[in-house]
Amino acid sequence: MPLSDDDVREILRLIDESDGDELRVEMEGLSLYVRRGGDVGAPARAEPESAGVPTTAESGEDGDEGGPHTVASPMLGTFYRAQAPGAPPFVDVGARVEPDTVVCLIEVMKMMNAVSAGVAGTIVEVCVENAQLVEDGAPLFRVRPNQ
Repeated sequence: MPLSDDDVREILRLIDESDGDELRVEMEGLSLYVRRGGDVGAPARAEPESAGVPTTAESGEDGDEGGPHTVASPMLGTFYRAQAPGAPPFVDVGARVEPDTVVCLIEVMKMMNAVSAGVAGTIVEVCVENAQLVEDGAPLFRVRPNQ
């Protein structure tokens, strides 16, 4: 059962109003982990964990299974290519990715949400400028799937 934008906003509102420091929600097709405080530039794990609504890779053209896949924004927010200002981007054109490879962050209400590629392949296009506001469903990257 996918979450709507309103569901995500309600979860974020509840977190913001609570005294808790962490929230983990796991459902079929969804893993949400939120930690209050801390620095996004210094993750608690060696590899970034997907901390938001996972994205899906969709075909670039209807019915064209051989074409590039689009990594779409899972929510409205600010797009960041790197974990911190001045850090190298998570991925660039030509980078090979796996479905769980973190490709960017989307900031919503001062909470950073990692977005995964959702497909194994090679990044062929970065569709968004760093620090740009993106809408839910906006294309972020195009990925040529592995054959």
